Amino acid sequence: MRETKVKERKRIFLFLRIGVVAAGVAWAIVSLSRARGWSDLAAAFRQVNLGLFAAALGIFVVAQLMIALRWWLLLRTQSVFINYWAAVRLHFLGLFYNNFMPGVVGGDLLRAWYVTKHTDRRFEAVLSVFVDRVIGLLGSLIIAVFFYSLFLWGRGGQITFGGEDGLLKFFAKHKGVIFWVVVVLAVAFCGLVLHSRGRALLKRSCSYIRIHGQRVAEKFKNAMVIYCSSPLTVFTVFGLTVFLQLLTITGFWLLGRNLGITAAARYYYIFFPLGWALGALPVSIGGVGVMEGSLAELFMNFADVGAGVAWALALCQRIVWMIASLPGAVIHLLGAHLPKDFSIDYNNPLN
Repeated sequence: MRETKVKERKRIFLFLRIGVVAAGVAWAIVSLSRARGWSDLAAAFRQVNLGLFAAALGIFVVAQLMIALRWWLLLRTQSVFINYWAAVRLHFLGLFYNNFMPGVVGGDLLRAWYVTKHTDRRFEAVLSVFVDRVIGLLGSLIIAVFFYSLFLWGRGGQITFGGEDGLLKFFAKHKGVIFWVVVVLAVAFCGLVLHSRGRALLKRSCSYIRIHGQRVAEKFKNAMVIYCSSPLTVFTVFGLTVFLQLLTITGFWLLGRNLGITAAARYYYIFFPLGWALGALPVSIGGVGVMEGSLAELFMNFADVGAGVAWALALCQRIVWMIASLPGAVIHLLGAHLPKDFSIDYNNPLN
């Protein structure tokens, strides 16, 4: 009876997550339509060819299957063996939580949690998840820097960090808040140092961090040595990452052309990776708003794209991601991600 209630609560929370994000996207569309003009946004969406949208969705899904292969290879490098389709199930489960939890790393934590239940090499399994994430982000940044350096640097249209429209404007605008946050943290630290119980707490904390930090550092060093001793695997997963991201961006470029965006493809290969990197910040559910806003603003300010079609392209990307992540919800509801369904370490099979 209790188990049934737990399952029901999980299903309720699952549908609530889906509802919250869907409502957030709907609210963003309505707000944008009021701010930018509903007619422009609606006209842009009416131009979307369903065939091209399905193609972009299909490309993204295929890319996710290959990303699961990337993680599978990283796990095997650390002698954590997992069936490929089990990796696919866990990856899509993680993809769902990435799109329906704050930031785009919630699913990574979930993947790491479930992998540790199936192997005694728990640290290595967890590390593989975050190495996988780092490789993905590094690939995005390298693509953006490469195309920026090749096509925009020194040729006009640079993305600046200073000046009235630069990225440092944000820090200048909020310098007072940043100052007081630093002051509050400094006062709290001084209070701990001056109080006897605070000093004892700091001493125990430092001792705990030192002891466990040494263990983690040793395991981390050993794991990285294994990765470095497998350069072919690392090169393969990195090359696969770059190829899949370029393929995904190309799909959105085709969709952008259908929307009437005449900006060259090079802008897509710069702006999309930057949007993905900014969306990784855990400030909203699945990066909703952060990713779309940054992508639309980049296209409007640096590629001379109209607001309606820029926002339509950004929202199309979000819709593609949400649809592609829905299999993760099905996997969650069916329990296909649970330990009883598969074993990771073949030498120590589950009972």
